[in-house]
Amino acid sequence: MAEQKPFVPFVSPETNMAEFTIRALIIGLVLAVVLGAANAYLGLKAGMTIAATYPAAVIGMALIKIMKGSILEENFTRTVGSIGESIAAGAIFTLPAFFIAGIWNPFFTPGNYMISAAIMVAGGILGIMFVALLRRVMVEDVELPFPESVAAAEIHKAGRHGGGGSKFLFSAMGIGAVIQSLGQFKLFATSWDKLFSLGKGNLLFKSPDVSPAYMGVGYIIGPRLAALNFSGGVLAWGLLTPMIAYFKYYNQELPADFDWAATMVTVWKDYVRPIAIGGMLVGAGFTLWKMRKSLATGIARSVGDVKKAATGEHTEIRTEKDINFKWIMIGIFGTAVATFFIYNYFAQNIVAALVATVVMIVAGFFFAAVSGYLVGIIGSSNNPISGLTLSTLVVAAILMVALGMKGTQGVAAVLGVAAVVCVAAAVAGEMLQDLKAGHFLGGTPWKMQVGDIIGVVVSASVMFIPLLILHEGDIKMGGTGFGGDKLPAPQASLMAILSKGIVAGDMEWILIFVGMLMGVAFILMNVKSPMLVSVGMYLPLGTTFAIFVGGMIKGIVEKVNAKKNFNDAQKSRVENNGVLLAAGLIAGEALIGLLFAGLAFGEIKLFEFTANPSFIVSLFVFAFIGWLLIKIPVNNAGKPDDPAPPQVSM
Repeated sequence: MAEQKPFVPFVSPETNMAEFTIRALIIGLVLAVVLGAANAYLGLKAGMTIAATYPAAVIGMALIKIMKGSILEENFTRTVGSIGESIAAGAIFTLPAFFIAGIWNPFFTPGNYMISAAIMVAGGILGIMFVALLRRVMVEDVELPFPESVAAAEIHKAGRHGGGGSKFLFSAMGIGAVIQSLGQFKLFATSWDKLFSLGKGNLLFKSPDVSPAYMGVGYIIGPRLAALNFSGGVLAWGLLTPMIAYFKYYNQELPADFDWAATMVTVWKDYVRPIAIGGMLVGAGFTLWKMRKSLATGIARSVGDVKKAATGEHTEIRTEKDINFKWIMIGIFGTAVATFFIYNYFAQNIVAALVATVVMIVAGFFFAAVSGYLVGIIGSSNNPISGLTLSTLVVAAILMVALGMKGTQGVAAVLGVAAVVCVAAAVAGEMLQDLKAGHFLGGTPWKMQVGDIIGVVVSASVMFIPLLILHEGDIKMGGTGFGGDKLPAPQASLMAILSKGIVAGDMEWILIFVGMLMGVAFILMNVKSPMLVSVGMYLPLGTTFAIFVGGMIKGIVEKVNAKKNFNDAQKSRVENNGVLLAAGLIAGEALIGLLFAGLAFGEIKLFEFTANPSFIVSLFVFAFIGWLLIKIPVNNAGKPDDPAPPQVSM
């Protein structure tokens, strides 16, 4: 057996290079806030987020290179910049649930802001402390490939030799922003629907929403997953909604002006969405079951890893130095004390708050370790954070019921536990991914960890603001805020309904159970992702349809690759350029969407081209986005003998 060569990072441990600098920190913090806000927008609307490591690496690298900075500054900027997406994921999965469950109504009060910031800071710091405890063992494990970390590190290395791709990202951001703006100014219709009557029954047909962000999501996840997501929309609007509406009203005498379109939407909300939630519940469980071996291995290893970390010898090697073990323990203890007061604020019961704190620490540690382990195998893009959080929520809810907690206080305590664990698991996975990339590049672990602590505090302090702007802006534009058509927030809705159902006994169990049986049927049919189909049922049809269109565009790109006989290197360049364009469209629409939500929040009336915009113009917009996502990546495939770029997935 050949002797394994010692690992050598890109920048040697002996090299004294600029790393934790003010400019790198500021750029990273701005990226954390911006990418976090963009992911909050996307997650609330589409139920998905995109990994921020790749955009943060490209943007940070471009800006640091302009300033003649070092590769370790780029690494530090990416690390801090990508943590905002993890805070956003934790926030959108849980914080809207407080409003949907009727606990925070209105959503904004100074107290709600303080509690939400405290939850996100506590969860984020807890995740970082656990990662600092486990970093050496997990990052140095040769059995964990960390695919996205490898790609991120290669991006930075390629950038040293003139590589990049920032032009695609920034130009697509501008295009996404312009298209969203023109839609808001009503140059074209952003959606179209038509009611078709068939005897006593009706079908409500909807167009895909004109959304660069949704089409970008579809492009990134690809044609198969986009089709699965859209199949849920077809089931909801082509089968369940018209069927339930038919049997509900077919033998009733209805007035001539009966609004069938509004009725179909009401049936979907009241009956189909709870069924979808049952399917989501089974989908989350099935996802964890498929990963049971990895989960079990991660949990078993995490116990042993703590022992190794606690007894590890002190090192003076720069690339091996984590936050001091003493400070890690102080951080965990301080977080536990802070969360105890948060839970006592919710539950108004010291025993329940203490139990909730213990559950949070134990679940937070195991799920942070498991999250890091799964990221090491499949990358953060595929990390089942919602499934891990759901498991914690169910356990916490059962314990609250056992302790006699009922009503609003019990539900709030359960959501509080789930929120902290969700943020901790999301941050832990992202942090370990960045630490592994830093391991390749020769970054200093403790500097990256401290940078992420600062990033967590800043992101958590401002994350409530985009949520508030989107929620209140939607209400002032005639919507209902979180849980409505424009901001469905599927994961948060699932958390709210489950916690209320278990603790308060307020759940339509028959619909949930029917949905669970539907989820079992999906599994028996070997559906690749029952969760994605169920989420498609829960989301508005215009959303899933637009995601499907984006997926079909990606399918066309794959066909073009095959027709042109591109080699693997050319296909990688097409893939990377397309992902950058899609990510730019998402970020551009999200950021300008937040701006327009803010204008609505401030009751500022917008200029309108016409009161009744045409959907015909919208068809040209779809065609333009399709041309952009096909033509530009294919035209930049490069020559067959050009070196292959790092393969990146979002």
